[in-house]
Amino acid sequence: MSGRRFPLLAGAAALAVAVATAKGRGRDLDRRAYTAANRDRGRSADRFFRTVTELGSIWAAAGAAATIAAKGRRRQAVDAFGAAGAMWGIGQLVKKVFLRPRPYHALKDVRLLIERPRGTSWPSSHPAVLLAFLTVLTRDLDAPATVRAGAAGLAGVVGASRVYLGVHYPADVVGGLLLGRGVADVWSVAVSPLLCGNA
Repeated sequence: MSGRRFPLLAGAAALAVAVATAKGRGRDLDRRAYTAANRDRGRSADRFFRTVTELGSIWAAAGAAATIAAKGRRRQAVDAFGAAGAMWGIGQLVKKVFLRPRPYHALKDVRLLIERPRGTSWPSSHPAVLLAFLTVLTRDLDAPATVRAGAAGLAGVVGASRVYLGVHYPADVVGGLLLGRGVADVWSVAVSPLLCGNA
């Protein structure tokens, strides 16, 4: 598949997920999946997901970029953080379009394990921001396929944490991951050469 076509397909798929789970059977399925994932699995799971979820914040991306730059990889740090920042901004705009209520506003008996985030529910920004950051970073560093797969897996774990902690539906996470990858690919093709050159 062409690298230029994938972002369009990822964006279309993300929108399809949002539409399919907005009402009817899709919404019911999404809510059932949310309820199953949000169940109490003990203090260790609570602690793990509270910790790992913060890896998807824009502040974590800024900290990681600063650390990478300090180790002599300034260009890669700027590039990856730029992609993360673009994804964060796009996510905030899309949230204002879809206005999907958070699960704790729409459902009863929700386990809410962190403070209520600002903004609406779709898409989930944390996994999207992390995936955009890691996709561009591992691409710039020419990381092996196993490292890239591990990075994508970490973004998936952060996505799972958002459901477990009570702040997102599974469809929000899927949409966020699709958008994060799509934004990363557009960034690498259209922005990275202008921002960072070919060095």
